[in-house]
Amino acid sequence: MAKNDARRRALADAGISVLAREGSRGLTHRAIDAEAGVPLGTTSNYFRSRELLIAGLIERIGIRLSPTPEDLSARASTPPTRELFADYLRDIVRRLTTHRDVTLALFELRLELARRPELAPAFREWQSTAFDHDVAFNEAAGLPGGRREIALFHYAIEGLVFDRLTSPLDPGTDTDEIVDALVAGLLP
Repeated sequence: MAKNDARRRALADAGISVLAREGSRGLTHRAIDAEAGVPLGTTSNYFRSRELLIAGLIERIGIRLSPTPEDLSARASTPPTRELFADYLRDIVRRLTTHRDVTLALFELRLELARRPELAPAFREWQSTAFDHDVAFNEAAGLPGGRREIALFHYAIEGLVFDRLTSPLDPGTDTDEIVDALVAGLLP
């Protein structure tokens, strides 16, 4: 496997763009080569199989959607309140909606994994790690809610983001107000 990390990231980013635009059927090594503007065969040097390509995209999506260390430290130094929790959720929604292609690629990958369960282990590992991180952050910050509430928020936020990126039920409704209503309704 090739070792140029910058090129690997660029190819994964090109793959994310192709996946978001074309869906999983359009995700080919050739399409990524064309998107990245590299010679044919470059992507297959870095991701030898579709399984390795998908694992690379999952890893890159996780990196691109993660909160910055500065965001986490700013929240860690703030007293735990429902408002802080709502702020954290608004930040998650902001990252997911701001990085539209990344989030659409994530949804496409989830659909692909539903059709091809043999590809799911890499995604499940990433998803479990992300969920455990959210639970640990919540506990460390002393925020209200436990694993169950965090899971409920994941379900709600994913639905909200899907709605906002596709065909909103009520486009005039403010996204932050929806998050605030979710926090008020789901936290004890």
